Amino acid sequence: MKPKRKELLVVALGGNAFLRSDEKGTFESQNKHIRDASRHLADLIEEGYRLVVTHGNGPQIGDTLLRHEAGQKMFSIPALPMDVCVAETQGSIGYMIQQALRSELKRRKLNRVVLSMLTRVIVDKRDKELKKPTKPIGPFYSMEELKEFQNRHPDYQFAQDKARGGWRRLVVSPNPMRIGIAEQSAIKMLVESGCTVIACGGGGIPVVEEAGWRGVGIEAVVDKDLASERLATLIKADRLVILTDVDAAYINFGKSSQKQLDKIFAKEAKRYLKEGQFSAGSMEPKVLAGIRFVENQGESAIICELSKVIGALQGRSGTTILPDKS
Repeated sequence: MKPKRKELLVVALGGNAFLRSDEKGTFESQNKHIRDASRHLADLIEEGYRLVVTHGNGPQIGDTLLRHEAGQKMFSIPALPMDVCVAETQGSIGYMIQQALRSELKRRKLNRVVLSMLTRVIVDKRDKELKKPTKPIGPFYSMEELKEFQNRHPDYQFAQDKARGGWRRLVVSPNPMRIGIAEQSAIKMLVESGCTVIACGGGGIPVVEEAGWRGVGIEAVVDKDLASERLATLIKADRLVILTDVDAAYINFGKSSQKQLDKIFAKEAKRYLKEGQFSAGSMEPKVLAGIRFVENQGESAIICELSKVIGALQGRSGTTILPDKS
């Protein structure tokens, strides 16, 4: 009798899981958070799940751009374009996850190959989202810091994050195309061979294809959750798991009528999305990614806090988005 196929999860880690808004972003502090996260990822592998891990880079890409800016200003070192900066964060964060997770698995005497893959995400150069910055990146600024930064960069746009406080820079964030992930075949092959793959870091390196074949990087950041949905759908994952720093999705968040969403169908989630119940650049893309995944034949999408991921997979915590009943 053929053994039952182990469930495949695409697990999306937020960039803020590695760097808190009140921290300076040192390698040591980020590495500590990644080691903590790796213990929960190792729990999933020990439970028998197959994993593809994706991750955000919101704080890190902002810091990388600032380093390039400082190098150009102080030492006349040419700054690199944003797509290359995304690739830098893919490499650095992917390395830290790969090392921490592999070490944790070895500690548990689990022999698993863990590897990171530079991943390109194909977007449409006609996408209307390329005309308006909507994606928050980088550090949180106070009003005083914001004014100083705006004086240096009058062309930058900013938005206030009311849930977490402070202001952040906005950049354009196009949708992944349906063909989406350039390296999808290689990722699927590695997963089927038993590897745990870290992919689509920071939403993937955004590229357009000119003349149908020439890949060209663009100045943009693709949302990590939307890229994760594309990858999960294309490699036929069973479930999409979006890990964040809150325990679930809520409606009327922050009000006396606040309500946690436990299990909801895609149709209901769409209605809440249309009502503007979820904050742009934060919970909104997570819910949208979940809807897209279940509408593309995914079993379910889960939004939960990192430490409660196993409970969420068992239906005991978090928010689960389900396909509409036929």
